[in-house]
Amino acid sequence: MTAPTPHPTQPPTQPRPPKLAFLTVPLLISLFTQCLSLLMTPFMGNDLNATLAEYGKLTGTTLPPLPPQTVQAVLWISLILTMALILWLYNTRRALLEGKHWGRVSAIVIAVFSLLLFPFGTLLGIVMLIGAFDRDVVNYTRRK
Repeated sequence: MTAPTPHPTQPPTQPRPPKLAFLTVPLLISLFTQCLSLLMTPFMGNDLNATLAEYGKLTGTTLPPLPPQTVQAVLWISLILTMALILWLYNTRRALLEGKHWGRVSAIVIAVFSLLLFPFGTLLGIVMLIGAFDRDVVNYTRRK
């Protein structure tokens, strides 16, 4: 009796490289933090004017509080941008796990942006860049 052969249109399954976790774990951490941020966004209205008042004290200027319509617009824009970021992080992580090349490129872009978020984001960005340029990860993502 012979072993069944895989379907010819399906690529052979390749094991995931160990350093793929250098990309997927920071993406998962970022995904969770952004989800928490999304949940807190509706409650940030009062904090926005308080932050402006504190900034005015630090700079020695008087900043008038934002009208309620402006606060509401800022919160809606923040909500939409956070949702878009969550979708980007989720789809990038899923693409990496499936071995897609665009997922690796997207992860590199996210890692470079993360470098600007000192100190925690910088650490995650460095780990992601190490994983993104690992030879096994590059080969794993070239297959699709």
